[in-house]
Amino acid sequence: MCQQLQVSRSGFYAWRGRSPSRHAVRDRELLGQIERVFEENEERYGSPRVFKQLQQEGVRTARKRVARLMRENGLKARTTFFYRRAPGLGRRLTTIPNRRLALARPTAPDQHWAGDVTYIRLGRQWRYLSVVLDLYSRRVIGWAMGKRRSADLTRAALAMALRRRNPAPNAIFHTDRGSEYRCETLHQLLTKRQMLPSVNRPMRCTDNAEVESFFRTIKGELIHGARFGSEELLYREVGSYIRDYYNRTRLHSSLGYRSPEHYESMAA
Repeated sequence: MCQQLQVSRSGFYAWRGRSPSRHAVRDRELLGQIERVFEENEERYGSPRVFKQLQQEGVRTARKRVARLMRENGLKARTTFFYRRAPGLGRRLTTIPNRRLALARPTAPDQHWAGDVTYIRLGRQWRYLSVVLDLYSRRVIGWAMGKRRSADLTRAALAMALRRRNPAPNAIFHTDRGSEYRCETLHQLLTKRQMLPSVNRPMRCTDNAEVESFFRTIKGELIHGARFGSEELLYREVGSYIRDYYNRTRLHSSLGYRSPEHYESMAA
């Protein structure tokens, strides 16, 4: 082997008997910490979030070192995919403007909310998930799941948010232009709580980018590749993900790598 590799036998035995370098020892220790963070977050974190969590725990290292060790050891975050929205739902224009365009970013919780609906496969059927986010902290403050994409579903998500929170007068509730957000009962609820409706501009799904980003995240980290044996299990897993992981634990790059709950606590 030494002859094939063109090294001396004495050099090979000297290398074999040499103690690992401090750099190699530190790599091995750091890899253990990386694997712990990676597994605690159920393989959802890529190197930027692993690095930030280690940094918050007081571990001193470099971002590129974390990325190298994860790459060399096959630690890759669960892939996130964009899902096309459910087709075939009628859209109708309204006179409601996009109020977000004229407003500065929220400076505290319960100033700007946003809602939307997406679909999740359950066997050969679909279930629909409606959510309400607080745009200050990206926290999911209301959600509902059902068999139909309907006004009742979106109203249920909004009603949950209003039970839990106390929005400021003239706070906005921003959505897309779907008919499920144009129902009279939902707007009566907004009026009762002194909230103002706001909608996307036509053909501008990026006007509601924060909720679209959440749907991309939950599908990539929880739904994609998973098999749910029952509706009850799907409902329980979605609720646990939103309540225990996304809101309380998951580090958000847009929040300075803090969780929504932590970010809101800083404003208290």
